[in-house]
Amino acid sequence: MSSFDTATGRSGTANELRWPSGITGDAMVRGLDAVSLVDYSSDAAFAVSNDMKVIGWNNAATELMGYTPADVLGQGCARVLQSTYVTGEPLCSAMCEGRACINEGNKWKVETCRIRHVDGHMLSVRISSLILPEEARSPEPGAAIAVFFLHENAGGPDETAVVQPMRIFSLGRFDLAVNGNGLDVDNWKRKQSVMLLKILVGQLGRPVHRERLIEWLWPDGDADSGWKRLKVVVSYLRDRLRTGGAPDDVIETIGETYSLRRDAVWIDSEHFVSLVSAGTKLLKENRAVEAQARFEEAASLYRGDYLEDIPYAGWCVEERSRLLEVRLELLASLGKCYEELGLYMEAVQACRTALTSDPCRENFARSLMTNLIRLGRADWAEREFVAWRQLLEEEYALEPTGETLKTWQQLVDLLQSADR
Repeated sequence: MSSFDTATGRSGTANELRWPSGITGDAMVRGLDAVSLVDYSSDAAFAVSNDMKVIGWNNAATELMGYTPADVLGQGCARVLQSTYVTGEPLCSAMCEGRACINEGNKWKVETCRIRHVDGHMLSVRISSLILPEEARSPEPGAAIAVFFLHENAGGPDETAVVQPMRIFSLGRFDLAVNGNGLDVDNWKRKQSVMLLKILVGQLGRPVHRERLIEWLWPDGDADSGWKRLKVVVSYLRDRLRTGGAPDDVIETIGETYSLRRDAVWIDSEHFVSLVSAGTKLLKENRAVEAQARFEEAASLYRGDYLEDIPYAGWCVEERSRLLEVRLELLASLGKCYEELGLYMEAVQACRTALTSDPCRENFARSLMTNLIRLGRADWAEREFVAWRQLLEEEYALEPTGETLKTWQQLVDLLQSADR
């Protein structure tokens, strides 16, 4: 574990790591050379900013994980490491312990965990850290806040071999991965097995009776033949998942019901909602930079609508609508973060994304105009409003509300005053 001595400018670890020549203690305390320290380190190391994005990545880290600086710089460190405890529980999550330690200025280390190599296999490593003291930190977004060191454990990746949770991607294209290896569900011979898995994902935490499954899978079939079909499909699905490396009992049978073991799966839609919730809490606490990181990670998970390849399946319509609403809440909150941080163009883009999803959300139209004006582009704001109003009238037979028209009038007044 690393410690920082502000008097000497030295960091101590079990290996007594010392600053290389050319990096002074005073400079490090001012937070000027965190990235340089990474470059000098013989251990795999990377620096992160106060929004938990990678801002420094050395050659040793490339040798260990396979990623080049071009692959990782600007990415969230959680997305790069994809780390888990030896139990299989995610180490990088919305409630990241490392982030909490950084915020409190405390030391942080993990004796044994697993990180994902670029080719998908897992590496057993120890993580140590150097946390910049409060006086060394800049409040500016993107400023350095910590350096992490990765030490590969003796024995290699097999030392902590565990069954990882099956990762299920339900937002956008439906995908599966186990231990970093994708399962090509498109080539499964029994297509209804994929549909069965989607149903179990949609009903996570709720055992589904076999009669309901038969009804959803074969709506025009009879009960007897449906039961025989279901047994075949369940057997095939279990075999495909087992072959791919998933736990044998990832699909549970209790009486005449089937369900997915919640502790054996990681589902992107659940993580998406968790990140939005965490970001919302941080925003209420006036921690905009941290909230921004959570919201941006959540936004990256939303690759498309929930189970979008089965738009007419009645059993997932409610969940799809709920997640669409969460996404709009996310974009509104992310826009607020950007505004607080003075990132007005990013706020504009968040508004445009939301209006593409739902043009009737007038709060985004108002924010779009306001932020374009802040950027000194009232002319752009005028064009955006005119195009949006035309779409609203032609596609939805609606007129903007009084509140939106008031914002529009303020824009008109601004344009007229600029012409005088």
